Amino acid sequence: MKTIQAIKHKDQAWKFMSEKTTFKNPLVLVFGNRFLLESPSLYEEINTMFPDGNIVFGSTSGEILGENVFDDSIVITAIEFENSTYVIHSENITNFNSDSEQLGAKLSRKFTKEGLKHLFIVSEGSLINGSALIKGLEQHTGTSTITGGLCGDGALFEKTLASHNENPKKGEVIAIGLYGAQLEVTCANYGGWSAFGPERIISKSKDNVLYELDGQPALDLYKKYLGDKANELPQAALLYPLSLRVKDSTEVVVRTILNIDEKANTMILAGDVPEGSTVQLMMSTVDDIAEGAAKAGMYAMRSRTKKPDLALLVSCIGRKLVMNQRTEEEIEEVIEAIGKQAVVAGFYSYGELSPFSNQLGCKLHNQTMTLTLISE
Repeated sequence: MKTIQAIKHKDQAWKFMSEKTTFKNPLVLVFGNRFLLESPSLYEEINTMFPDGNIVFGSTSGEILGENVFDDSIVITAIEFENSTYVIHSENITNFNSDSEQLGAKLSRKFTKEGLKHLFIVSEGSLINGSALIKGLEQHTGTSTITGGLCGDGALFEKTLASHNENPKKGEVIAIGLYGAQLEVTCANYGGWSAFGPERIISKSKDNVLYELDGQPALDLYKKYLGDKANELPQAALLYPLSLRVKDSTEVVVRTILNIDEKANTMILAGDVPEGSTVQLMMSTVDDIAEGAAKAGMYAMRSRTKKPDLALLVSCIGRKLVMNQRTEEEIEEVIEAIGKQAVVAGFYSYGELSPFSNQLGCKLHNQTMTLTLISE
């Protein structure tokens, strides 16, 4: 596997991290600030640099390149596989009447199951229901694993962009299928958030819209706990996500509140919140988040036979807001756990896709560090 990375800050030229060479059929991952991705000449510009490549774009809430985290930039990681192949397909949620599960099912049917090791997803993050997307994807992917993330838009929550071989646009979901007998892909995620306050039962919800907790309006209860910070919603919700435990299950996932509807008095979350589930408020500290990133790295490494060549990191915007100027500490913890030989790239997201440790089925997570480690 060969890689080359580059970065471009606003109003500056591209800077390559090593000498640029010609790659054969590279997978070109481009993560960047939404406003910079809106440049009408961007695809043509990158296609000129990698004319033989397949270019996947995704907007972010922060760009990861090596041990650094950037804002207001575009980062490129071009990958040439030597013993493996990849296939890319995409769909747009606007063609499915907002049915994320149907989109996921159609997308997964496009891939040949034989030899499929892994699907990496770069999905728009404003219009999609991540839980339903995963449910659709898993209908036709066999035993392959799925990881990835929902694109970000800083802390603005206005719109997200993604695309494959065209200028980034709204509503796009891209799936990258990795094939090869020598390919080794492992993945893991971990949070570092702690629950506090009373547990409450979801008494009314539909898909990812939360109406009532214990028979009371959910938004009113949430505002009560936030106090003065309620005036800063929906951004303040990133600091206080919800833990979710589905009825008759021991697994706990974290759900970020993406938006609120004052008129309907509801909360819109990144994934499904089924009725009968138990929820609880969560919070974290800088040290807890850094420790969580270290555990994610440890879990991703413990079943590997080879050291990873490439590490794709998807971390949550909520973690970045808590870490603030110390955000890079969680990237450093990951690198310490997986080894400095791996090329590191990724982005801060509105949701992370990954199985739980030692499991096959993918889940939508929020507020986690999610790793996808790849080697040939």
